[in-house]
Order: sequence, then structure tokens, then C-alpha cells
Amino acid sequence: MTTGLITRTAADHAAGPPAPAAPRLPRRIVRSRRAVAGLILLAGLFTAAFGGPLLSRWGWDDTDFAAFRQGPSAQHWLGTTQSGRDVLALTLRGTRRSLAIGLSVAVLSTGLAGLVGTVAGFAGGRLDRILMWGTDLLLVLPSFLLVAVLAPLLGGGALVPLLAAVLWMITARAVRGMTASLREREYVLAARFLGAGPVRTIVRHVLPQLASLLVVDASVNVSVAVVAESGLSYLGFGVRPPDVSLGTLIADGQGAATAYPWPFAAAAGMLVLIVLAVNLLGDGLRDVLDPESGPRRGGR
Repeated sequence: MTTGLITRTAADHAAGPPAPAAPRLPRRIVRSRRAVAGLILLAGLFTAAFGGPLLSRWGWDDTDFAAFRQGPSAQHWLGTTQSGRDVLALTLRGTRRSLAIGLSVAVLSTGLAGLVGTVAGFAGGRLDRILMWGTDLLLVLPSFLLVAVLAPLLGGGALVPLLAAVLWMITARAVRGMTASLREREYVLAARFLGAGPVRTIVRHVLPQLASLLVVDASVNVSVAVVAESGLSYLGFGVRPPDVSLGTLIADGQGAATAYPWPFAAAAGMLVLIVLAVNLLGDGLRDVLDPESGPRRGGR
């Protein structure tokens, strides 16, 4: 009887802390004003970026030879550039590129941080020291300069992995610390006692406790990646012609921003909206997913 009781207790601990009921999650998201505002703004940006070109008569690479540096009109809602290209179509194309790069970098960098951090924190010992030594070594490298030098040499397709490779280290150290603490929890020890392997234990009992940190990190990485890509493209190290991004549009429009402000203002304004939307969504999701935040923290 005692053995059976111990086994049942261990099984209860192995199940981990009770997860929040799934039906509550949408209600908590709706109650977070920042999450709702970020979702609405981000959905609007995605709709405009990917659906807008379907409604426009001008493509981003089309040239109107009858309209050079023309102001906003019925034909060109945001005017044209010095070469006669439609500013609205160019801005939507740049927004698509920046959003795609930002999301790809966020997924890769956060995934790498979660992988390295959980493996180092759960394994401990020599593997932990090796992984953290490599992480610390990468932290001291001048990341922006490194990407600026390597991106032109490796081609445009290397921009996403290069940005992801320089954005994961700090989060990996935070994940490692939390994992090292979680592996000593009773439900983790009970799962290992009952024969659960390291991968199963990490996936079922460790990663759910890291969800809030990883979600916030991913949202921050989206905005950081978008700004970094725009900065690199602005300096000529990122997206290259004939393609465009928000950074290249800002660089092209800054020279005549006082006399012809629409190309510069449209790209810069879209960049601000992307960063604002992602940060609002990240803050709101942090409040929703953090089990210690409560429903009223920062979101009401």
C-alpha cells in the first residue's frame, strides 16, 4: 500500500504544475488592451502589406514615365519617386520584406536560444560549461559589424541566419538559469525517477514553464531584427537593389525629404508602426502567459 501511494504521488508530481485552462487563454488575451491593440495593428500591417498590392494598379517595380517626383494623387496615392515608381507599392513591398525577415529571425534566434539554454541548464557539468563558454565568446563579438561584413560576402540569403546568429546569446543564458532551477523541482525529479528521458522531460515539464520568456523574447527579436535589417539596408549592407526594404526606401528618400517627403515619411512611418505593434503584442502576451502576472497586470 505504501509503495502504491508513493508511486501515485510521484506520478502526480511528474504531471507537473497544473496548466491554465485552454478556454481561459482567449479571454485573458481579450482583457489585455496592449495585446489586443498589438494584434489589431499587426493584422492591419500584414493585410496591407500582403493584400494591398492585389488592389493596386501599380507594381513595386513598375515605372510611370509621366510622373516623376509627383505628389499624392488619384493615380499614385502616396506620390512617386524620382524614377517614377509608385511610393505606396514600394512601401508595401518593403514592409513585406521587413516583416518576413523579422519573423524569420525571431523564430530562428529564439529557437536557438531555447535549445542551447535548456540543454546547458538541464545537462549541467562539462556540457553546460562548454555551451556557456561559447555563448560568452559570441557575446563579445561586435555583432552589427560582423553582419555588415559577412552579409555582402555571403549574399542576400545569408542576412536572416546572420541576424539570428547574433541575437540569441543573452536569452540563452536566461533560459539556462531558469532550466537549472526547474530541473530541481519535484515534478521534474519525479518524472526522471519514473523513467522519462531528458528530451521528454524538457518538452513536457521544462519548456512550458519557459513559454512566457520565449514569447516575449521572440516579440522583442522581431522588432530588433526589423530595425537591424533596416539599418543594414540603409547603409547598403542588407537588402540589395533591385529589391527594396524599408531601410533602402528611407535611404533613397532622405536626400529630398524636405521638398519631397512622401517616400521617406511612408517608409519611416511604416517602420515605427511595425515596432510599435510587435512591442505591444509582446507586452500583452507576457502579461497573459506569465502565471504570476494575474489578469490585471498591465493589461487592464
